[in-house]
Amino acid sequence: MGLFDRFKQGLQKTARLLNTDIRDLFKQHGRLVDEQFLGELFAILVRTDMGAGPAAEIRDEVHREFRGRVVQMTEVLDTIRAKIRQLMAQPEDAFQLAPAGPTVVMVVGVNGSGKTTSIAKLAYLFQQEGKTVVLGAADTFRAAAVEQLAIWSNRIGAVLVKGEPRSDPASVAHRALDQAIQTGADLCIIDTAGRLQTQTSLMQQLGKIRRVITRQIADAPHEVLLVMDATAGQNGISQAKGFSDAAGCTGIVLAKLDGTAKGGVVIPIRQQFNLPVKFVGVGEKVTDLARFDVDEFVHALFSEFDEA
Repeated sequence: MGLFDRFKQGLQKTARLLNTDIRDLFKQHGRLVDEQFLGELFAILVRTDMGAGPAAEIRDEVHREFRGRVVQMTEVLDTIRAKIRQLMAQPEDAFQLAPAGPTVVMVVGVNGSGKTTSIAKLAYLFQQEGKTVVLGAADTFRAAAVEQLAIWSNRIGAVLVKGEPRSDPASVAHRALDQAIQTGADLCIIDTAGRLQTQTSLMQQLGKIRRVITRQIADAPHEVLLVMDATAGQNGISQAKGFSDAAGCTGIVLAKLDGTAKGGVVIPIRQQFNLPVKFVGVGEKVTDLARFDVDEFVHALFSEFDEA
């Protein structure tokens, strides 16, 4: 599938919700842009889980452009699309590759966010681009996480470095990176223990892993990706807020986008973290990870209207 089709697959539930609600808003031919109309539009946008802030900005843009006028659905949709693109604007240099030697990627997130599966998908994506990958299982506190990563690494043919249960995660990261350097691998992806931002000792552990990596390669880690669960919505945002500062995150992987009708959550995630969304999970298969593109995202979000 092309990028648009991947986004369309991942946003299918959200697009259907939007299509139904907005068509209901325009049941009659044309609508007067008054307080009632704006209130109904705001409620529709909030139901996609984009949050009150972005929904209010879109509503206010529609108000500024059309107040007191009778409008058609296509006019309002064009304004909404343009405003979402503006709210979602982010740099195009999506992923930072090392100028020489292995690119080191540290992956963080709360338990249950889809972190380990996202790592496997990320490794597979880069392998499909001809790159070699070493995985570091630095989540040594949860045996199931290591086992899961081992299953995935066997399935996709990536090298896995792991340690003894409850061993020092930083030492596992060190050995994984050493393996990547010695074998000339293109990427080293380090899994870390899932945690809440309130668990101070575990958050400090992230700092130790970073320091160990930096001692081996001065400009590493090149990426620190925060995996967030799209199905957790606004609650997921509050859970993950502490990660950006503690881990020095450089971007977001939004997992399980296909599992929710609230794909609008991408918008407040982009705004509140001030981090680019770099990848999105759009299905359960190892192939179902896509590089994020704002235009394709907006196109897919409103695809139900384009096809009607």
